[in-house]
Amino acid sequence: MNIWFWRSVVLTHLTAALLWCGFWGAGRPWLAAAGVAVLACGAGAQLGLQMLLMRHVLRSRQLPMPSAVVVLRAWLAEWRLSLQIFGWRIPFRSQSEPDFWPASAQGQVGVVLVHGYFCSRAVWNPWLRNLRARDIACAAMTLEPAHGYPVDAMVADLHRCVEQMVRQTGRAPLLVAHSMGGLVVRAWLKTLTASQRSQYAAHVVTVATPHGGTWLARFAHRLPARDMREAGEWLQALGPLPVDVPMSCWCSSSDNIVFPPTLAMMEGAQQHQVEDAAHMQLLFDERVWMHCVRLRQQLQQRP
Repeated sequence: MNIWFWRSVVLTHLTAALLWCGFWGAGRPWLAAAGVAVLACGAGAQLGLQMLLMRHVLRSRQLPMPSAVVVLRAWLAEWRLSLQIFGWRIPFRSQSEPDFWPASAQGQVGVVLVHGYFCSRAVWNPWLRNLRARDIACAAMTLEPAHGYPVDAMVADLHRCVEQMVRQTGRAPLLVAHSMGGLVVRAWLKTLTASQRSQYAAHVVTVATPHGGTWLARFAHRLPARDMREAGEWLQALGPLPVDVPMSCWCSSSDNIVFPPTLAMMEGAQQHQVEDAAHMQLLFDERVWMHCVRLRQQLQQRP
């Protein structure tokens, strides 16, 4: 569903730009260019508003706040990434990077990648390429149903993907989850017995996951976004992290979606906080990537 939504958004914008240029192009090229620029800047304006709201909330709660220069750089990087991800990868490249099972898959600690809200497996394309280049078993799924359903409804897709990874490798995988994907993982863990958790989850890394909800979700009226309201009923019912599942949480002070950043932390997990990365940007941060690479190496060395 997310794929078709973003495909329709992109095609609608392209159609509007072509019609605008066709109508104004003859004799008024500057007006045609201005119209196209307005369309192109829509995403940047929305992201900019989110950044301003983030700074307002941090200031009102007397929390440490990144400098204006840091936020400006994060905003520009997030704008570029958003156009690339939502304007190209998700609408048109969701199957360009398939799951990978090397000949040496048996005995490997594979990597299962779980996307966030309003996304698809396509957000993981760079990760899938890099993991394949290292000959590491990796898989990503597109979580469905996407809209109008609770986070719990996506657990089945995740379970199928993890089961396939375990069949291919014979080992519990490392799970890396971005944003809402981390909540899907927690909801999935809640359905498992202790023996199943040891079989299916060697370690969980969450990146910008709203474990405590997010301030922006107060404006949400539909599921699954409503499940992510700060200190909401669903999050309260989700409960604590199982003590037998190690977890690492990454968050950023410049996150334009999950703020304050303390809401992306989970009690009992390893905490990693940076200052300078926005919401999607953190997913492709070299520090997060290297943490996952080193963590997988450590898991691989265990009997």
